[in-house]
Amino acid sequence: MRICLLILTIISMSCKEKTGREDTSEMPVHTYFNYGDSTVLSGGVRLIPITTPIGEFNVWTKRVGNNNRIKVLFLHGGPAMTHEYFECFESFFPKEGFEFYYYDQLGSYYSDQPTDSSLWQTERFVEEVEQVRQAIGADKENFYVLGNSWGGILAMEYALKYQQNLKGLIVCNMMASIPLYAKYGEQLRTGMRKTAVDSLMAYESLKQMDDPNYQQLLRTEYYNKHICRLPVWPDAVNRTFKHVNYPVYVMMQGPSEFSVSGRLLTWDRMDDLDKITIPTLMVGAEYDTMDPKMMKEQSEKVKNGRYLHCPNGSHLAMWDDQQVFMEGIIKFIKDVDAGSF
Repeated sequence: MRICLLILTIISMSCKEKTGREDTSEMPVHTYFNYGDSTVLSGGVRLIPITTPIGEFNVWTKRVGNNNRIKVLFLHGGPAMTHEYFECFESFFPKEGFEFYYYDQLGSYYSDQPTDSSLWQTERFVEEVEQVRQAIGADKENFYVLGNSWGGILAMEYALKYQQNLKGLIVCNMMASIPLYAKYGEQLRTGMRKTAVDSLMAYESLKQMDDPNYQQLLRTEYYNKHICRLPVWPDAVNRTFKHVNYPVYVMMQGPSEFSVSGRLLTWDRMDDLDKITIPTLMVGAEYDTMDPKMMKEQSEKVKNGRYLHCPNGSHLAMWDDQQVFMEGIIKFIKDVDAGSF
């Protein structure tokens, strides 16, 4: 019996030495949820002050977990949607022991919503993310950003300026070129009923995007096929769309995911992707508004990339191709953490 125990001990030690890391999924619950709070407990919610060119504002964040080796910051889409559609990660990340942060960008529902349009610039959002990073105490040894849609633009821009502070980069469902994205959108429209396309364009030309008929047509003809393909949208996704700050969204994106006409219209970083040298995961989906072939190409343009394809997914593949999406994300983070990427 003693010999057997000795052998098991040696095997266990050798496995730990091989990776140099213990399995974070085995972290005790009382440790995982110990945030070191010494005052009134807030369930991980924290307002972080952000300095901008026109003054100081607060952005809403919520921390889940305690893991000094892995800190993941979610960058939501929009611009000016919310963190809410990321809530499905709570069914996956805690089991892995990952520390992660929900975060509503400035202008979004849970954060301050100033009306000065000079704030809605990509460069300013990058500086905002950097201030959030500093506030949560993340650095190059443990900091991952996961951006979806517009959050993917923000993630790539952040990496291009601050990759020295990153451990890993995850870009979900966002092409690195708005002109190419718009071109792919035109291709997707060829699969729609012409009468539906004509109706949508007519509403947009009259700037009647808040018309209930426009919204219903957009969802039925486009969003249900390319944004989220589940027959019934999850409550978290519905809340995100309900809480969008529409003036900011239109200013930067345009009236909808159906067409682009805002400040992001000419944004293009395809030729700069080779400057990103940190471990990077690009996530594409078969039915996305983003061309999955381009997502794969982006994974090859960065210096140290991997591609994850979701064959049944769309723009919100974390919902409609959940197992493939989550397994790929988790594997990437674990591989980077173990030094085996």
